[in-house]
Amino acid sequence: MNAQTQTTNYFLLFAGVCTAIAAVAHIGCIIFGAPWYRFFGAGEEMATMAEQGLIYPHIVTAVIATILLLWSCYAFSGAKRIRQLPLMKIALCVISAIFLIRGIGFVFIMPAIPDNSMTFWWVSSSICLVIGGAYALGTKKAWSQI
Repeated sequence: MNAQTQTTNYFLLFAGVCTAIAAVAHIGCIIFGAPWYRFFGAGEEMATMAEQGLIYPHIVTAVIATILLLWSCYAFSGAKRIRQLPLMKIALCVISAIFLIRGIGFVFIMPAIPDNSMTFWWVSSSICLVIGGAYALGTKKAWSQI
C-alpha cells in the first residue's frame, strides 16, 4: 500500500451506523408513541404527552432525529462513503465533543430531567461515550483527508 491508498475508517463508519440507529429509534417513538417513549427512557412526562395527543414530544423527537441523521451523514462523509460535506473538521470535532460531554456530563443533566431512571442515564451515557469516542478516533484518523 502506498501513501495514497485510503484505508477504511471503521471508527467513523461505526459512529455513523450507531447514530443512524439512534435516529431511527427516535423516529420509532414518533410512529409508535408512548410505549416507545417509555421503553427508550424519554420519561413519563413525554410519554403522557404523546398519549394525550400533544404534538410537543413528537416535535422535540423529530428535531433530535434530524440532528442525529445529519451527524450520521457527517460520519459517512468523513469515512469517504458519501460526498464531502461542508465544514467537515469543525462538524466532526463538535459532534465528537457533544457525544463525549453528554456521556461524561450526565451527572449534571440528571437534576434537570428527574423523570429518567438511573438505568437510562447509565446506559445512554455509556452509549454516548462509545459513539463519541468513535467519532473522535475516526476524526483523528481522517484528519489529513477531510
